[in-house]
Amino acid sequence: MLQSVWEQFQSLLGLGRNVADVDALQMALRTITIYAFTLAIVRLGSKRFLGHASAFDTIIGIMIGSIMSRAINGSAPFFPSLVAGVVMVGMHWLLAVLSFHLHWFGPYVKGKAVLLIKDGQIQKRGMQRTCITEHDLTEALRQHSKEDDLRSIKLAYLERSGRISIIPFKPEPRVVDVSVEDGVQTVRIEVS
Repeated sequence: MLQSVWEQFQSLLGLGRNVADVDALQMALRTITIYAFTLAIVRLGSKRFLGHASAFDTIIGIMIGSIMSRAINGSAPFFPSLVAGVVMVGMHWLLAVLSFHLHWFGPYVKGKAVLLIKDGQIQKRGMQRTCITEHDLTEALRQHSKEDDLRSIKLAYLERSGRISIIPFKPEPRVVDVSVEDGVQTVRIEVS
């Protein structure tokens, strides 16, 4: 009975056949099987996978896609490709756990933020290290803080995800004197 089910499974997916002999239905069934399997291992193995678009996460996405696509099109053996996918997700999970528990290890795997602006001044060293131009920086300022004056920015970092984060200076509160009718009283209002 079990042998018969196994043979039926192999026949449905075209396992053991030459790649050129796999028909469209078998390829479609392989796609469904690989998609379901990959979704399961990614969801079980790493809750944060591709939730944060760091290089660490993007690399695993590219590699899993490459491994699993070979199982779909038959250019690599089916079951060893599944095992390789599990190993990739397991490795991603292990490196994430090590990064969490070993503070010094995280920057080696995930990178670290690079300071681009401090107190309104461009940090040339950070800009050169990351190959960020002043045009790139002012574009990020306009997109994230609706500012284009570097002097209004307290801090800016190129984050591990590749995005630029902006922390503007807190605006000084403005004091407005408002006279109440007939000169009875003056009220001071602080506007932030």
